[in-house]
Amino acid sequence: MSKTYATGNTPAPDETDETDEAIETDKADRTGKAEKADETARAAGAQLSTAPAEDREETATGGPGLGLVGWLRWFWRQLTSMRIALLLLLLLSLGAVPGSLVPQTSADEMKVQDFKAAHPALTPIYEKLQFFDVYGSVWFSAIYLLLFVSLIGCIVPRTWQFVGQLRGRPPGAPRRLDRLPAYATWRTGADPEEAREAALALLGKRRFRVHRVGDAVAAEKGYLREAGNLAFHVALIVMLVAFGWGVLFKSEGGKLIIEGDGFSNTLTQYDDFKSGSWFGTDELVPFSFKLDSFTGTYEQGGPQRGTPRTFEAAVTYSEGGADEKRIIRVNEPLKVGDSKVYLIAHGYAPVVTVKDGRGKTVFHGAVPLLPIDNNITSTGAIKVMDGYRDKSGKKQQLGFQAFFVPTFAGAGQGTMFSQFPALDFPVMALTGYHGDLRVDSGLPQNVYQLDKSKMTQFTDASGNKLAQRLLPGETMTLPDGAGSITFEKDIKEWASFQISQQSGNGLALAGALAAIAGLTGSLFIQRRRVWVRAVRGEDGVTVVEMAGLGRSESAKLPEELADLAVALTDQAPPTTEPADAPAEDPAPSGEADK
Repeated sequence: MSKTYATGNTPAPDETDETDEAIETDKADRTGKAEKADETARAAGAQLSTAPAEDREETATGGPGLGLVGWLRWFWRQLTSMRIALLLLLLLSLGAVPGSLVPQTSADEMKVQDFKAAHPALTPIYEKLQFFDVYGSVWFSAIYLLLFVSLIGCIVPRTWQFVGQLRGRPPGAPRRLDRLPAYATWRTGADPEEAREAALALLGKRRFRVHRVGDAVAAEKGYLREAGNLAFHVALIVMLVAFGWGVLFKSEGGKLIIEGDGFSNTLTQYDDFKSGSWFGTDELVPFSFKLDSFTGTYEQGGPQRGTPRTFEAAVTYSEGGADEKRIIRVNEPLKVGDSKVYLIAHGYAPVVTVKDGRGKTVFHGAVPLLPIDNNITSTGAIKVMDGYRDKSGKKQQLGFQAFFVPTFAGAGQGTMFSQFPALDFPVMALTGYHGDLRVDSGLPQNVYQLDKSKMTQFTDASGNKLAQRLLPGETMTLPDGAGSITFEKDIKEWASFQISQQSGNGLALAGALAAIAGLTGSLFIQRRRVWVRAVRGEDGVTVVEMAGLGRSESAKLPEELADLAVALTDQAPPTTEPADAPAEDPAPSGEADK
């Protein structure tokens, strides 16, 4: 019976049913085969996997591939990887950036307060991010501790691996030495045993670790590369320990001393004092010193005019015995036991005398003023507790806002400024106040600032506010019988010192030197292996093969192999080559023969 087909070779209705059925059957067969292949692959993967059996079963059944132990193992492997260690080191470096850009409470609390006052919008953000105490912040400590753990996790297994390598021997020679990057071969009249003994002696003399394996000599050199790498990482841990030790056991304080005054290393003598969490004040080194004089000279002309040329403080110090003289300069501190006294700043302390309306001296002394620019334009406050009594008999305290320039400039410009840091033309401007200084309010006060909230500025007979510029020796008279203030001709200088006591510096220095030495070794020492095989050829002549392999890329390996080959041929001279063999000088090919 013939079959009828429609246009386009479309099957007839009965044939279409058979075709569809065949297609469905074929799809089912292919699906079954694919599922069976997947099951076979999973079973094979489970057998080849190095994961624990329970993890393989969970993976095969479609459950979670990692349990708690698996996740902990994965996290530990990630944390102790070199990639994470480098990342943490980078984060530690980046985390220290805010500590150098933003004032730190541990270094200068006054600068922190000034920063907060000048940047009210940024202050809440910086406080939440702990930018004012970076090195004591939670996030910096977390990075520090994670890096510490990561380095230990990297070093311990690598150390055991390195010890195993030191106790082991270089591996035997490959079957095809001519496939190695550096290769040389020659023929010699010496016996194979003599050639191997010569190679053994030569490589041992060149400080290779050598031994014989079958018909070849195996040698290896450059173990100090890995030793340097480990030393570098151990040194990093030492530096981290020294840093943490120094933070916990350090003390640091500042003291401003006027010429002729002294300092004793006790807590009450400091202007400000900070210490580590584990530092006890009884650990302060007992010593004292007096500032005899300060000497400062400055460049007189040129583009560096005003730059300090001499900046030193002459002191007399004692550790409980005889007095000794010392000169403290910038970066040349006075060392007393574990303490160091650094010279960090300098300024002027004009001597003033304040008298009441009856002529009685109620204040006389040098008043240190703080510089506000490089030319030592200075400002400060003079506070007189025993001022005078007004007409009603009420006691009034006196306060003066002082503005001092060592070399006056700005005449006729409405304001004055200093044009040179030396005492060439000193002028002091004073603004007087009377009232309550609030020193007895119980609230801390800055000795260099005047609290004017309860004070009133003096006014002259015309009702103008009283302010006057004084030269040395001049006097400003206060109205209403309040007295006077005299700017004496004697102008003293002051120096500011930082007294630091920090342990762990020697350990940190040793770690830094060890890190440099270890890094140098890991970068410039190349680890390489050399094999020498000597066998008798079919014609009875000994064939010597020498090949080298570097554990890292090194352009000097072929040169070293050539030198070894020349030295070895001097001990086992090559024989004349047969006519059908190419005569070549022994030299490394520099690349594998293909």
